[in-house]
Amino acid sequence: MKVSEIQKVLSAKQFNDVEEELSVDYGYSCDLMSDVLAFAQNNDVLLTGTVNPQVIRTCQMVDIRVIVFVRCKEPTQELIDQATKAGILLLGTHYSMYMASSLLYMAGLPGEEIENDF
Repeated sequence: MKVSEIQKVLSAKQFNDVEEELSVDYGYSCDLMSDVLAFAQNNDVLLTGTVNPQVIRTCQMVDIRVIVFVRCKEPTQELIDQATKAGILLLGTHYSMYMASSLLYMAGLPGEEIENDF
């Protein structure tokens, strides 16, 4: 799914620009960066309510290029600059994480499947 589609579905605000038109294959919703490190493994968009520098560092480690901040969370200018330097696009939406995830799923973006013996 192209970022422009994500923006449309979520009525998302864009906080920075990156050089290329990005697209993602899966969605992953999480506030725990340790879970992002453990489970995000494909070309994901991360939906999160966590707005701190650790989010950018975590996404760099697992090669996530698009972050959507949910619940009207807005990054600081320092965070925006850090993300831009890393080539990570930042978006924001007024939707809750649950609703944003649901809307993207209904629009055709599958979730990251996690192998587990639960």
